[in-house]
Amino acid sequence: MRTLLAETGTNWPLRSFRTQVLGILAAGSDVVEAWLAEEPGSYDAQVMLARVSVERALRSHRQRHGAAGSLEQRARGTAVAATRREWRDPVPWLCLLTLAQVDVQQVWRAHRERAPEPMLPTGPWGLLYEVNRRDPGSREAYHRMIQFLLARQVAEAGALAEVMDFGRWVASWARDGSPLLLLPLYALTAQHRRHGGWHRPATWRLQWAEEPTIGYTLKAYHHWFRRPAPAVRSVSDLSHLACALWAGHKLNEASEVFDALGPHAAAEPWASVHDYGNQPDAAKTLFLRARAEAESARRRAPLRGPAVRPSAYPSG
Repeated sequence: MRTLLAETGTNWPLRSFRTQVLGILAAGSDVVEAWLAEEPGSYDAQVMLARVSVERALRSHRQRHGAAGSLEQRARGTAVAATRREWRDPVPWLCLLTLAQVDVQQVWRAHRERAPEPMLPTGPWGLLYEVNRRDPGSREAYHRMIQFLLARQVAEAGALAEVMDFGRWVASWARDGSPLLLLPLYALTAQHRRHGGWHRPATWRLQWAEEPTIGYTLKAYHHWFRRPAPAVRSVSDLSHLACALWAGHKLNEASEVFDALGPHAAAEPWASVHDYGNQPDAAKTLFLRARAEAESARRRAPLRGPAVRPSAYPSG
């Protein structure tokens, strides 16, 4: 862990991803505490303690454990302490932004600030701003905002319109090559996940083929996937794009994205949009069906260019 983070240096997107994954893996052990005890002056060890503490707080919150409150407080304190050590690093601010989803009632003032867009709700916009100052267009930061909005919707038992509005707003200004162009697809998948009754044969794909969804899908395809000098791509992002293209009846384009996935696969979004009811391995069944249909379309029409294989990050 020490060596990996040292080699990562100030590559902030890669550092954000690596600390996130390492934090998830290390949260069930005391390895980070042991590292910090051996090297109390290590900033990387302190950041990893913040990541681990946040992951433990999230797990406790999901399980409604009695210690959730104290774990949240500890995680917040650890992250705040890390922000004071290295002002350039976005990771401590990502930790604070992640914790916002635990505060579903928006008790903390930092979690109910006014949005930069009038149509969007209050939220941890100041924390998002701090991440953006250090890592503009941080993929994790904007996905954390979606998680916050979803948690807020659960608490208020409201519609998912805010999540869709947020995804579309971000995609409206995200630069070419940015994975943020896919946020509307993630938002629509979240709607399917919350409303499982939408899984009706021959009908659920209709909205993916209509505007504005198909417009956002094709924008992500042309301005993110088919960039001549592509940035690192994730299995999760490629899976969402492949599904959206297939559902939107853009099979030739979908075949290119499936090629880019190669031997890799992700449960989402297939697990959220399938129309197989309670069938075992429904997500896998839909994935294989979609890939086969896309490959069949490719055999009938040649590809327009080379596909891009994914790298190992970020998948969360």
